[in-house]
Amino acid sequence: MKLPVLKIGDIEIKIPIIQGAMGVRISKAGLASAVTNQGCLGTISSVGIGPVEGKHISEYGALNAVALKENIIKAKEMCDGGPIAVNILVAQTDYELLVKACIEAGADIIVSGAGLPFMLPEFTRDSNIKLVPIVSSGRAAKIIADKWFKKYSLLPDAFVVEGTLAGGHLGFSFEQMENMQDYPLEKLIGEVLDVTKDLEHKHGKKIPVIAAGGIYDGKDIAKFIKLGAGGVQMATRFVCTEECDASQEFKQAYLDAKEEDITLIKSPVGLPGRVIRNSFIKDIVESGKKAVFSCPYHCLKTCVPTKVPYCIAKALLNAFYGKMEEGFAFAGSNVYRCDKITTVKELITELVEETKKYL
Repeated sequence: MKLPVLKIGDIEIKIPIIQGAMGVRISKAGLASAVTNQGCLGTISSVGIGPVEGKHISEYGALNAVALKENIIKAKEMCDGGPIAVNILVAQTDYELLVKACIEAGADIIVSGAGLPFMLPEFTRDSNIKLVPIVSSGRAAKIIADKWFKKYSLLPDAFVVEGTLAGGHLGFSFEQMENMQDYPLEKLIGEVLDVTKDLEHKHGKKIPVIAAGGIYDGKDIAKFIKLGAGGVQMATRFVCTEECDASQEFKQAYLDAKEEDITLIKSPVGLPGRVIRNSFIKDIVESGKKAVFSCPYHCLKTCVPTKVPYCIAKALLNAFYGKMEEGFAFAGSNVYRCDKITTVKELITELVEETKKYL
């Protein structure tokens, strides 16, 4: 059985694998273009992508928008105009600026989560950019689709369904994460497929459902394709590639991670987050100590600087630079299985061969 082509609107992705976005600066133009060049879909993370160090909060949004444009243009040039996606969190304070930057720079797809992107069609009027919300339930998918159609006569071009095993910020409550067995990705995919089948019946539009969270190898990919998913989104595997934009120290944290090192934290933005436990997590996050900091960015709407123990933007920037003792790495639940640095081409080849075997 051949791998199905993933169609998002009028965009065809030959190999149905989307590289998930990783901030801060872990997935920029270099990684995204390398993934697209292999017939998949590369994604740039817009979070903290600009040269914001040492800048005033008033400059934060503009610097990010300029840097995002530059990365989109660079990625498109590096992959001969192949499709490039951008991930923008609904919770970002510069959300509208970044959406406009995507349109102006010629991005093909916006993937948006960390909240329900009700206003996304408003900001993308008169453009042909494809819109892909990230959801964690069939209910969320239906709410978004109903609101978009009622207000804009528009439906999502695809849904990414992210489960409890993903890395980074998660779209579940802490109570839900304590009962993860009640929210298997297989169940969530089924819920959203029911929604999209109903939408296709009513409106005649095929909306692919993309599985994400804890997907590691071709066996996982094949399983979700058999369940009806149009493709998968993967992030953790792509950190351990030569083309990933992260520092070598960041990548080494992935290679050194053991299963017992993977833990959940309460992020300053109020969401659960899956991380690799290190000295920063132990000394600051788990101890309850409050780090001395001022808020230079106010990058996320849900963060209240006076009430949080540390600045997550600074922690993630430090990790990007390799200062792991002053920050930490977000990672998916299977990060402990990563044991080598490879190339994007070698990784995609391996995944395709495995997937065909299990299909």
